[in-house]
Amino acid sequence: MRLRIQSVLVLLMAAPLLGRAQTGTPAETVKGPDQRMKADILVVVAHPDDEGGVTPYLARAIYDQHKRVAVVFATRGGSGGNDYTREHGPALADIREQEAREACAKLGISNVWFLDGKDTATQNVLDSLANWGHGANLEALVRIVRLVRPEIMISWLPGIFIGENHGDHQASGVLATEAFDLAGDPAAFPAQVAGATKRLEQYLENLTPWQAKKLYFFSDAEDQKQFAGAGPAYSTKEISPSQKKPYWRLAMDAATPHLSQFPQEIQQIKAMNDAQMAKMIDEHGWWTEPLTLIFGKATVAAKPDDDVFANLNAALPGAPADSAYSAACGDDWTVALGGPWYYYNAFRKQHGLVRLKTPAVPEIGIKAGATLQVPLVIRHGKGQAGEVTFEVQAPGGWTVTRGGGKLLLPEEERTDISVEIRTPEAGKEELRKLPAQQVQVRALIENKTAGEVRLQVALRPAALSQ
Repeated sequence: MRLRIQSVLVLLMAAPLLGRAQTGTPAETVKGPDQRMKADILVVVAHPDDEGGVTPYLARAIYDQHKRVAVVFATRGGSGGNDYTREHGPALADIREQEAREACAKLGISNVWFLDGKDTATQNVLDSLANWGHGANLEALVRIVRLVRPEIMISWLPGIFIGENHGDHQASGVLATEAFDLAGDPAAFPAQVAGATKRLEQYLENLTPWQAKKLYFFSDAEDQKQFAGAGPAYSTKEISPSQKKPYWRLAMDAATPHLSQFPQEIQQIKAMNDAQMAKMIDEHGWWTEPLTLIFGKATVAAKPDDDVFANLNAALPGAPADSAYSAACGDDWTVALGGPWYYYNAFRKQHGLVRLKTPAVPEIGIKAGATLQVPLVIRHGKGQAGEVTFEVQAPGGWTVTRGGGKLLLPEEERTDISVEIRTPEAGKEELRKLPAQQVQVRALIENKTAGEVRLQVALRPAALSQ
């Protein structure tokens, strides 16, 4: 039989305060996301060589705006033709993957991923999505977005136009749009954003929900004039200040590894001098001039024809806040009970289940003598780094083994950590009489309470692992 909350609070007043940082104790640094993966632009396309549709713009962004770019190929191009050598099918897919990696490397793009989509010779986007395994590849793409944390996403235009004759192109645009919307949703693929519960966690990925700011498209449509004014336009003939070459030339150089698809054209280009190549571009340009990026959507207050990187911090009015069992603190910092509690709160809101009954205080039953894990989600005010002190209040005989004291959090919008508390062993008879007990974690910033979470814990003779 449980004691009332008031009785529990009386017990807590007598319990020792554990996990309080001692004066002068250095803060433990919490590891942030892998900055090697961070990109400003994530390009999502269907096949190796598709990236060439926007490489003149990418060259501008990389060389002269110092932006980092990553590329995702939804397929490896195994059902395409091979006009260079004899390999086809899976062997051709292996070749085209290497061609794509080399082409990206010529622009300094080293972060390149391939999904598990099957190259599908159809104009029907539904055939492509069915053959790809839509759900599994969407999950994989959401994972990459959360890992790469792009500000901008660029993909094929999901629509049917004369000249745009490949359903795979459109399917990559569909997946990119869905991933743009889902990657910031903590209720979508929740294992990806769950904080690891132990050092060698195999399933929970400890990523962070990520919302890209803008989504753009490009198209193979024969009539490119119809997209005039649909988004920002960039000259392919402009000279790169850093490379002293026009952007189309930098893009052309990056296309030369794709020999399996364009051997004759590439061999001719390699034999040309600069003047001949410029004349060819004027007469038979590979890219429209200017190259227009078609504005799809934005989560910031942006105009369709704004520069790609304009107004990235101009928040839309009335944007919803993401909170779960949270308490607001200075400068919009919050602390929340994480793990499954955080997920279920987001899940209920996402699916309109807000009327479902929940405990007044979150609760769990664990085996006596086991380590209690109290997952926490810290939302940073304005995404800045900061030192937080966690004071852990637990019943007598319970020992804080991890997470109490000072922690230096990385510069990000959300950090998942776990407070671990070793519970005492107890016999069955003792446990039968023992009521549920409460653990409280208080977060302090600059010696001021920023928020707190509570968890009601019942010790049991046996229970499944948390």
